[in-house]
Amino acid sequence: MLASYAQSAGDSRGRLVAEDGSAHRSPYQRDRDRIIHSSAFRRLKHKTQVFVEHEGDYYRTRLTHSIEVAQVARTLSRALGLEDELTEAVALAHDLGHPPFGHTGEDALNEMMAPYGGFDHNAQAIKIVTQLEKHYAEFDGLNLTWETLEGIAKHNGPVALPIPHGLAEYVAQHDLELGTHASAEAQVAAIADDVAYNNHDLADGLRAGVITIDQICEMPLIGGCFARVDELYPGLEPSRRQHEALRRLFGRMVEDVLATSRGLLQRSGAETVSDIRVLDHSVIRFSDEMFNELKGLRQFLFENMYRHWQVRRMRRRAAGVVRDLFAEFMDDPRLMPPEWSAEALVEDETQRARVICDYIAGMTDRFALQEHAEIF
Repeated sequence: MLASYAQSAGDSRGRLVAEDGSAHRSPYQRDRDRIIHSSAFRRLKHKTQVFVEHEGDYYRTRLTHSIEVAQVARTLSRALGLEDELTEAVALAHDLGHPPFGHTGEDALNEMMAPYGGFDHNAQAIKIVTQLEKHYAEFDGLNLTWETLEGIAKHNGPVALPIPHGLAEYVAQHDLELGTHASAEAQVAAIADDVAYNNHDLADGLRAGVITIDQICEMPLIGGCFARVDELYPGLEPSRRQHEALRRLFGRMVEDVLATSRGLLQRSGAETVSDIRVLDHSVIRFSDEMFNELKGLRQFLFENMYRHWQVRRMRRRAAGVVRDLFAEFMDDPRLMPPEWSAEALVEDETQRARVICDYIAGMTDRFALQEHAEIF
């Protein structure tokens, strides 16, 4: 049973290019399936989450992260009476626009694109699913429903001006109402991202040895989880102890989101999905207490993991790879494969830069390193 404010498939605004419906799948199921079968989704397998993909087989990549986000999002969505197939589609697509080397690659690409409108991974995700995926006979992109596109564009809230290129280009022909909030389903996908990475970045940091259990136990939220495990299972072997504690952290975040969001939804008075969109606040949130705890956790991870000297070395190398490739392709677009160089060999420097940006943003970590090695 869906809540009255859920975005049901029967009320979808449809697709930019009209298509016949499916006898066996809802519109949002078809969106999810098209995302999973896209080239961009497969490339997430070899794109960095925190640690560069080739540094170890056990670290999360953008692909495994996206799958974990989708699992959390679907659980939350179903518990709140929302359309979980829409939530899953948005969750699976939310990182499609990330370039190689995670946020390091994004920062470097944004720096190189600064004279040409900058780079934003959410806008790039829209460009991928509306333009760059070229598989279907009748349209470019995946021709996703309006609601899935809205969720990809606005899952973090209304889009502020100036609208990033890629997104601005698309909404000129298909208005996604960027000034309003997205559906509750898309908001669930956004907070599921927070739940997933707060948990798995800790696990990856511990595995890499850049942070320790003693360090993270100084935070009350996490220390309490380890204390509970020690109380229930004294003498538990270290790997199981860590897993049990992080599992409880995961559960506490999920339960907090559910309790807080149920209260917000009830107090909002929203009766339709349109009511959700025009509110002046999001309805899917952590409690203030949990938010502050997680703010401390993020600060800890930033200082002790994301800026660890070993991670800094890889970040420096990765940023250099992106900068070098961009500058070299701008100087001579013919260094790119013919299907890309043909579009980049134009007088308009901004247009050339955008084609090169699309090419680099689509690379996996290993392909970017390979390209750099071959050219330099």
